[in-house]
Amino acid sequence: MSSKRIMGLDFGSKTVGVAMGDPTGLIASPLEIIEREREDKLRKTLARIEAIIEEYEVSKIVLGLPLNMDASSGERVRKTQEFKEMLERRTGLEVIFQDERLTTVEAHEIMSDVNVKGYDRKKYVDKIAAAIILQSYLDSVKEQS
Repeated sequence: MSSKRIMGLDFGSKTVGVAMGDPTGLIASPLEIIEREREDKLRKTLARIEAIIEEYEVSKIVLGLPLNMDASSGERVRKTQEFKEMLERRTGLEVIFQDERLTTVEAHEIMSDVNVKGYDRKKYVDKIAAAIILQSYLDSVKEQS
């Protein structure tokens, strides 16, 4: 297995959506949703992310940056920046921000297109959003090369 896998994360107040890039670095796929009971309880979340990093031989993390629609930052951006610092300290990996504006809307559109309804949407939206964040990053890297 290649060690060039890139992980995408959609960091929310109660969940973290996880996506994984394929070994070629071209395609992002939804992987899982890590849930926590409280927003400030991150130990188990970080431990799970570390386990995924080891299992998939991840070399880089792309983290969605939840900017406001006018590109300003609010409380969610501050919390996401703190999470980025924790990830870098615990994993030793580079963590890159990727603008995540409208990814949740796009995830809901994808689920509508494939007829996912009701409670099932909650089970998928965060990991689909993580895949969209990661795919945006992979596409931007591809365009630069």
